[in-house]
Amino acid sequence: MAKESMKARERKRARMAARYADKRAELTAILKSSDESEEMQEKKWEAMIALQKLPANSAKVRGHNRCGLTGRPRGYMRQFGISRVTFRQMALDGKIPGVKKASW
Repeated sequence: MAKESMKARERKRARMAARYADKRAELTAILKSSDESEEMQEKKWEAMIALQKLPANSAKVRGHNRCGLTGRPRGYMRQFGISRVTFRQMALDGKIPGVKKASW
């Protein structure tokens, strides 16, 4: 079972990433533009500086997937939103239909 503080940190990162998603997308769009004029180069430079000044935890990649039931960070299965250990236990208990033990 994960510590409550670790789960809280992940929730905080997810909220922060959602809050800054539009600003980050806007700045990266400026950086990826193909216009190479002198004026655009200056805009790109300013966008790069502004992007670096955003909080590090506002990046979506800083988030970590955790099991929805136990909070375990490893062996996460995106399709189910739980860890492999929890998946096996639930399948063994018959809580996930269509899963046979032979298929593990």
